[in-house]
Amino acid sequence: MLQNSRTDNWINRDNGPPEFRPGPVVSLADVLAVLAFIRRHVPIISLTCFAALGVATLYLITVGPTFTAKALLIVNAKATFADAASVSTAVESQIGIIKSESIASAVIEKLGLAQDLEFTTGQGSGMISRLLGWSKPATEASAARYALEPFERKLSAKRVGPTYLVEITFGSRDPDRAAQIANAVAEKYITHQMDKGSLQDDQWVKDRLNELSTQALAAQTALEDYSKNRKEPADSAATIDKLAAAAESSKNAYDNFRYVLRKTVATQQQSSPVFEASLVSAASPPLRPSSPKARIVLGIAIVGGLLVGIAIAFLRDLLDRGIRTSGQESRLSAPDDRIDRPLPDAVRPDHQSQASAKATPVRLTGSG
Repeated sequence: MLQNSRTDNWINRDNGPPEFRPGPVVSLADVLAVLAFIRRHVPIISLTCFAALGVATLYLITVGPTFTAKALLIVNAKATFADAASVSTAVESQIGIIKSESIASAVIEKLGLAQDLEFTTGQGSGMISRLLGWSKPATEASAARYALEPFERKLSAKRVGPTYLVEITFGSRDPDRAAQIANAVAEKYITHQMDKGSLQDDQWVKDRLNELSTQALAAQTALEDYSKNRKEPADSAATIDKLAAAAESSKNAYDNFRYVLRKTVATQQQSSPVFEASLVSAASPPLRPSSPKARIVLGIAIVGGLLVGIAIAFLRDLLDRGIRTSGQESRLSAPDDRIDRPLPDAVRPDHQSQASAKATPVRLTGSG
């Protein structure tokens, strides 16, 4: 029994819980050293913080606020796609059309953005060249081209999740202007997709029809007038043949053009677009600026100023410590720099030998 209890005690001792060993704890001396470090370098850290805040404030004043308006439209697919990848590709293609140069140019022309100061910043770089005669004077077309670059930079369009919704955003210094441009982009895209106007409505088609009709009518009138007023049968027959051929050619040209036009219009009416777009929610003027965010900019400035100040203070401490250490070592390891001073006569070795040679011996006798 006694042996079994001893064995159990040894087993329990071996399988006992591990001893708790606390990890390293920051001592009071370390805390005091950090506080002393901060107290010594308060001026440097404060100076860097104020400098960073000044730069951030100047940035906020110079950049100015930007307001972002959002318009939401849906692109309904009429075709059936095989998989989600095909749907994504189709929607992204529509986003490419929204951000295309043709849509941007149409909106710039409609709203007169080529004369807006917000979109004419690129023209200032060529002012010196124009004054020196290196470039041609600015025209209305070149002004529109200059306005195109900032317009495309401020415009954004993205798909909202795995849906057919597309979000159009536009940033501007004026919130009303931002909403106006975002809505104009959406409307222009919808017009581009859904416009099913016939070719008969185009001006050049009307002009061409009138021209061919006038030519055919003039040729037919000339033929009839000559037939009524002819005098010599021999010459009149050849002339009549030429006039008849001209009238027939003009009539055929007119009829062929009308035939091609009817076929083209019929084809357009039978075909339908793959997508139909409609505006879900129009853009409204934003109430708050989207950028720059003052709190974030100032917070980053404060943190950055603190870190820079601490780094400068740490480097300064290392530099001071290195200078002090090198100074102490130079004082300890410089035997050639010591000053030799004359020793007193009593301490000089040669004087001690002469004094011992001249000394008179003294005999000590006892008193009897």
